[in-house]
This record gives sequence, C-alpha cells and structure tokens, in this order.
Amino acid sequence: MKLQYLLAIALLALWSCNKNDKQSDAYGNFETDEILISSEVAGKIIGFSVELGDEIHAGDLLAVVDTTQLNLQIKQLEAQQRAVASKKVNLQAQVEVHREQIKNLKISQERIHKLFADQAATQQQVDDVDGQMQVMKKQLESLNTQFISINSELEVLEAQLAIAQDKLEKSFITSLMSGIVLEKYVELGEMAAPGKAIVKLGDLSELDLRVYVSGAQLPNVQLGQQVEVVIDQDDTKNQTLTGEVRWISPQAEFTPKIIQTKEERVKLVYAVKVAVKNDGRLKIGMPGEVRFQ
Repeated sequence: MKLQYLLAIALLALWSCNKNDKQSDAYGNFETDEILISSEVAGKIIGFSVELGDEIHAGDLLAVVDTTQLNLQIKQLEAQQRAVASKKVNLQAQVEVHREQIKNLKISQERIHKLFADQAATQQQVDDVDGQMQVMKKQLESLNTQFISINSELEVLEAQLAIAQDKLEKSFITSLMSGIVLEKYVELGEMAAPGKAIVKLGDLSELDLRVYVSGAQLPNVQLGQQVEVVIDQDDTKNQTLTGEVRWISPQAEFTPKIIQTKEERVKLVYAVKVAVKNDGRLKIGMPGEVRFQ
C-alpha cells in the first residue's frame, strides 16, 4: 500500500513538471530590414569617417564625393547665363530704338498722306513712306522673334545648371534612415560610382523574429497578437520577451533548408514575422522561439 502511494506521488510530480515545461510553437531567427546606401554620382570619396557599429540618424552626412568638376561646371554655366542675358538686354534696347523710329515714321507717314490728300505730295512720296513703315515693322517682328531663341537658350542653361546643382547636392551622401552601420563597402580615397553601395544600415531598435508555422497552427496566429518570445540566457536557462505578430505570409512554402531533417523540409509552412523591441540583447541571426498561447 505504501509503495502504491509513493508511486502515485511520483507520477503526479512528473505530470506537474511536464505541464510546467511549456513547449514553443515555432522557431526561427532574428532579422531586420537592411538598407544599402549608394552613391548617385561618380568621383573620388574625399570625406568618409563612418565606422562599423556607428549609430546613424536620418539626415546624417555619410560621405562626400569630390565636387571640383561640378563647381567648375556650375561657374561655366552661370557665366554663359550672364552672357545670354546681356544679349537679351542688348536686343531689348534695339527693340526700343525701332519702336521709337516707327513712332517718328508714323508721324511723317500721316503728314505725307494728308499732303497727298491736299495734292501737295506725290504718289511716290506716299509709296516711299509706306514702304519704310513696312520695313520697320518687319525688322521689329524679327527682333521680337529673337527673344524666343534667347529665352530658349536661357531655359537650356537653367536646366543644365539645375542638373549640375542636383549632382552637387548628391555629392554629399546622407542617410535617409536611422540605424546602425552593419557593413562598409568603400574607404576614404576610393572611387564612388552611381549605384555602388558605400554602407549597409539596419535598424536594431526592433528586430523581427521570422518563424514558420504549419497550417494547423495558423488559426491560432493573428496580426497584432501579443506573443511570448524565448531566447537563450545561458547554456541551461532561457529568458522571455514580448513580441507582436506583424506579418503573416498569405502563401504557403516549403520549410527553408536551414531546417535539419529532410522530413521537415518537405512540409508546407507559413512564414510569420514577430516584432520584438531590442534592449541590446538581440542580434541579427540569433535563434528564437515563439509561444502563441
């Protein structure tokens, strides 16, 4: 009787231990969105003091590409603009002179037409003054037409100047996001090229734990759901964090090859991202576990 009593106590203790040993529902690794910051212009990098692990804020200057040629090009375009603008001023002066000449000629034209009506002037005089008026008007039209050409030339120069100034601004490479420098791809003095990455940034303030769940588990997973995230504390102990389900894949896929057994790799699963605030304990690539309930 005593032996049966002891056996019952042992079974009860074992059942209690198994009940408290809560199993995780899904496993995966931590990741974050990594952004490549690239140069948009070509040239030698003359300023670059970024180091691995540096904390970068949005708007911070990362690198400077040599701007000597661009500054010279801008000066040249500005000089051309001034030259064309002076042509426009000179043309405007000629227009004013022609308008004054037409004004004076019109007075003579009216006087000769009046004399002709009184038979005090000849038809030749009338024809001559009318011809002069037509010539003067044609010359004025020609001068006004030249304004179109000059204005078009100024517009071209303005566009070229805007392009050069835009390249000059892009020679100062800034960050569009806040994050940590994860990789460096160039060094001071090397050549930058359009589209060539100079650094890789990642926001480590919050990491995503990408895990995979089966179709049977999917009904227990909801967007915005608060879940328990388990990570290693040491060789024998775990520590728990709180995460939030931010994304659930709409399509099933085969289990990634990082899963060890072939039997597991041929199963169809759904990827899930769980966002976890990082207090410094989380690292990219670190394994983690999720308990949905």
